[in-house]
Order: sequence, then structure tokens, then C-alpha cells
Amino acid sequence: MTEARWLTSDEDRAWRGYRRMRSLLDLQLARDLMSDSGLSEADYDVLSTLSETDGHRLRLRELAAHLLWSTSRVSHHTARMQQRGLVVREETPGDARGSMVVLTGEGLHTIREAAPAHVASVRRHLIDLLTKKELAALDTLSHRVIERLGGAAR
Repeated sequence: MTEARWLTSDEDRAWRGYRRMRSLLDLQLARDLMSDSGLSEADYDVLSTLSETDGHRLRLRELAAHLLWSTSRVSHHTARMQQRGLVVREETPGDARGSMVVLTGEGLHTIREAAPAHVASVRRHLIDLLTKKELAALDTLSHRVIERLGGAAR
């Protein structure tokens, strides 16, 4: 059996700091988003993704792949969003089993109203705390990890 490569004290401190930062940052951004717009992070992810596509629509499985969610999760979540009038599901021409998730006018209005406050929260809690050099380092590091894990950068 191979001997474990335990973290040094500096590595352990950096790892634990990252984990704590990520948890606290995600929690604060989610709180701000809900307070400012009434949207969950999942709602925002679906709406923002659709708003950035041609025709404001994606096949359900493409949306799932982009969000790194299961198709079942996307299906259930978009069903709830459809009840709120934010998206609709349409049949995919030529594919009886596939469906498209389409942003409604209300959904587009909702994401356009929510985005400025969400971006302000991201700035307040992360971006504006970094120097240009730190921001560049964050960009480099995050994309290196994404590449290692096989996830395409958005």
C-alpha cells in the first residue's frame, strides 16, 4: 500500500481556508439572491443560462450538462419553474423523447431584474476584495482545476 502524502501545515491551512471560504461565500450569495430577488441559486442558474443562449432555449439534457446536474434534477426543477411562469417545456422537433426548456417573457424579465443585485453581491463578497493580481491568480487556478476535472469552462 502506498504511503499517504499528508498535507503540510501550509497546505492544510490553505485547503481548510478554501473550504470554509467556499461554504460561507455560497451561503451569503444564496441569502442575498433570495433576499434581493426571491430566486434560489438553482433558479438563477437556469434563468441565466437560458438567457445567454440563442432563442433563450436549450434541450433539457444540454441544460443539465451545462449546469452539471442530472436530467432528472433539471426536469423536476424546471417543472416547478414552469408553474411559476418562468420557463416552458416544448417538444423537440423530430425527437419524441427530448424536450426544450424555453425562457418565457416573465423569466427573461425576472433574470434581468435579479442580475444587477446578484452581480453587486458577487462584487461585494469576492471580486472587490481582490487585487488585479489576485483576480488573475484566481482565474488561473480555477481554470487549471476545471481542466484537470474534465469540466469545460463556461
